[in-house]
Amino acid sequence: MKRLFNIVLWPFLWIAIPNLLAQEANVAMDSVLTFQEYLGYVKAYHPLVKQANLKLTEGEATLLRARGGFDPKIEVDFNRKKFKGTEYYDELNAAFKIPTWYGVEFKADFEENSGEFLDPSLTVPTQGLYSAGVSFSLAQGLLINDRMATLKQAKYFVEQTKAERDLLVNQVVFEASLAYFEWIQAHNEQRIYKNFLDNALMRFKGVKRSVEEGDKAAIDSTEAHITFQTRQLNLEVANLKRRKAALKVSNYLWLEDVPLVLEENTIPQLPSEAVLETSLFLDGITISPLTITSHPKLRSLNAKIDGLEVERFLKRNKLLPKIDLQYNFLTTENDQLSSFNTANYKAALNLSFPVFLRKERGALKLANLKLQDATFDLSATSLSLQNKILAVQAEIFSLEKQNSLVSQIVTDYERLVAAEERKFQLGESSLFLVNSREQKLIEASLREIELQVKFLDANAKLYNTLGVGIGEVE
Repeated sequence: MKRLFNIVLWPFLWIAIPNLLAQEANVAMDSVLTFQEYLGYVKAYHPLVKQANLKLTEGEATLLRARGGFDPKIEVDFNRKKFKGTEYYDELNAAFKIPTWYGVEFKADFEENSGEFLDPSLTVPTQGLYSAGVSFSLAQGLLINDRMATLKQAKYFVEQTKAERDLLVNQVVFEASLAYFEWIQAHNEQRIYKNFLDNALMRFKGVKRSVEEGDKAAIDSTEAHITFQTRQLNLEVANLKRRKAALKVSNYLWLEDVPLVLEENTIPQLPSEAVLETSLFLDGITISPLTITSHPKLRSLNAKIDGLEVERFLKRNKLLPKIDLQYNFLTTENDQLSSFNTANYKAALNLSFPVFLRKERGALKLANLKLQDATFDLSATSLSLQNKILAVQAEIFSLEKQNSLVSQIVTDYERLVAAEERKFQLGESSLFLVNSREQKLIEASLREIELQVKFLDANAKLYNTLGVGIGEVE
């Protein structure tokens, strides 16, 4: 946070305009935390933003785990039985397997078995037996299997986690923006009450002096004092509101995992429309069907639907019979490729098929229901987002008009109060009328601040509804 210091010409100003000096000194001591600086802290250091990035890491870890299903494997099985000096058997089987995409697995084996009671089917030459072959599925598992489905779903899960990360960051920035705008409103309300409290104090002193000199009735002094006390009460309420708003803003201020607390003299700055759009990445955004399609919520739902379609394809594949084939060339000379021939081989065929397919048909039906549910959710969410965006746009357009009108009203009330004060000084008006005019000006000024903050809030709502992420501009 930066501090702003103004140079004050003390020798001249303290003599000529002491009130102005006090105001300038206060400004010089204040530090301004702009909206851009504030969001910079939020986006860079807030724990929830860092937590959102963990979502993406989770997706990447899931994808890495799924890819592990296609990693080559080395397997070694060794069994030995020896009892009362008799070696029943020694069985060694070492294998190197390479899984591939369409349910095809390449395999190289080495067997070396011996023993007095060895199973005859395991008998191999003394130097061992080498084999190289392939196993694959002809029906179920050929176009898709559990390993392929897991990898495909993991890729879609990565896209889903990216969208969820964007949604979390968007929500944090949105809530932080609302807190800052609330702080602006509380600070400006405090400033207004402070200014009008000064006016009430000067007026009370002037009326009291006039009463002492016999120019005005004593009741006028009572009325001026009541107004002064009322303004004091309003200012105290505004001070509390500002303090609470500042503490709420502090919830979003962090620096290297250390929470920050706003100093008492730190003040917010009302952002211009250009600064607001740049800070919320709304500059240059055009509302179009493409903008809606790229919304993180819809991207997340689309990724979920893609994953469910993979699951449905896998369940459909489970309806096919399971036919697994293995074929291995056998040789005792692994260093000569010509020794592998069709004369020496080992082959296997496994066939299975459930008679009623109740388990498989039920799983497919559940997969279809999940997919339909996600599709309906996508359609409803898409329509809801479109309508929300239209509503927020209408709100922004209306608030622009309201701000223009209320600014003119405040200007007119200022003229009215100034004229009434001149009439009061000339003895042509009453203190009641001056206070009444000034109260209307206070109400209009507070209404102006309220509408300014509502306009800021509406732009933050547009940012939130569009699901814009950090650095993302459509």
